[in-house]
Amino acid sequence: MRSTGIRRTVAALGVSALALTACGGNTDDSASGKTRITVNCMPPKSAELDRGFFEEDVAAFEKQNPDIDVVAHDAFPCQDPKTFDAKLAGGQMEDVFYTYFTDARHVVDIDQAADLTPYVEEVKSYGTIQQQLRDIYTVDGKVYGVPRTGYSMGLIYNKALFEKAGLDPRRPPATWAEVRTAARKIAGLGGGTVGYADYSAQNQGGWHFTAELYSQGGDVVSPDGKKATVDTPEGRAVLQTLHDMRWTDDSMGSRQLLVINDAQQLMGSGKLGMYLAAPDNIPILVKEKGAAYEVIAIAPMPGGRATLVGGDGYMVSKKASPAQIRAALKWLDHMFLTPGDGFLGDYARAERHDAPVGLPEPRLFTGAADAKDQQVKKANANVPVGNYQPFLDGNASLDMKIEPPHAQQIYSVLDGVVSAVLTKEDADVDRLLKDASGKIDGILARG
Repeated sequence: MRSTGIRRTVAALGVSALALTACGGNTDDSASGKTRITVNCMPPKSAELDRGFFEEDVAAFEKQNPDIDVVAHDAFPCQDPKTFDAKLAGGQMEDVFYTYFTDARHVVDIDQAADLTPYVEEVKSYGTIQQQLRDIYTVDGKVYGVPRTGYSMGLIYNKALFEKAGLDPRRPPATWAEVRTAARKIAGLGGGTVGYADYSAQNQGGWHFTAELYSQGGDVVSPDGKKATVDTPEGRAVLQTLHDMRWTDDSMGSRQLLVINDAQQLMGSGKLGMYLAAPDNIPILVKEKGAAYEVIAIAPMPGGRATLVGGDGYMVSKKASPAQIRAALKWLDHMFLTPGDGFLGDYARAERHDAPVGLPEPRLFTGAADAKDQQVKKANANVPVGNYQPFLDGNASLDMKIEPPHAQQIYSVLDGVVSAVLTKEDADVDRLLKDASGKIDGILARG
């Protein structure tokens, strides 16, 4: 599942808009002497800062490569799981299209991705990308995509509420028992304060159940991807903890069926102690929800076993010509894969426009490329990086686990499990997990 989508903040930026037309893809326009590619995931106009950066970078790329014409289509979210397959099958997808990590094998299986293997050596930065990220887009030894970003889940918490509740914000909860204790103390402050919030709607409850299950050493499906593994002691432990915080401790508040925006609103208003999220939630809390950087901190996933990781990248249409594939890879290299530069890596530009620099994002590069990226990032940091050190330190000892296959369908099933536990005090945990296991087995059997 996505984390938050656009990773910087929405702010004004005086950059003139480019004439980016919204035409279809798969026409290289070679008659004009140019190779034309359509690309998606341009930030929408409402994300003014990101939109300006993106347009500025496309213009710079076209100036450096006058034989390539980039036609960008905006979208938020960058990918809608409900229409993704239909766009692919109907030939409506752009030449260069955004994907979640979990999409890679599926797109290859339905024969909609170009084989990039003969071309990736032309991408100067490809070999510097973390091997585990490159592996996500490598299927049966062939390369079908290029990773762009990654994220890992952690525990976002309010330092001010920790202090008011007599908790040490320098020592955030490391186990789920400690989360429960801290949540109870924070809720005890009264005035509508919630100790811990969790999602339970729009597939987001299933996403978080998965993250919590990973953190306790469990898994959603078997290693061969054929059977559900949620009806386990680890699965019951996740639900029992949520049940006890909700009904025994009254530390999760009475309002349930929350989604990500609800938790962000609560945290931004200073009424929430903790919730699970990736670091890219932090600037949203500050810029859109009213929090202060000094107050918001992040710790690793409680439990000490594993954390859910996700991310995104780009794939190229099976219909793309060799010239379009080469143009696509040049564009990706320019936009996302140059250490300390480009749409996501130009930290100096971001800092000049008061966009956050210094958030604890997973490293994309290795070796000298990583060293350069980190050097530029550190030099332009404008957020309290000390608030994120527990997250960075703790993540080093956790297993990094990607989302399960058929993630959205499975999350839909698990949504019902989490919502039942949070809205019905007498919810039968064993029955819920048994029923969910059967439904997930059916999803996996259908492939």
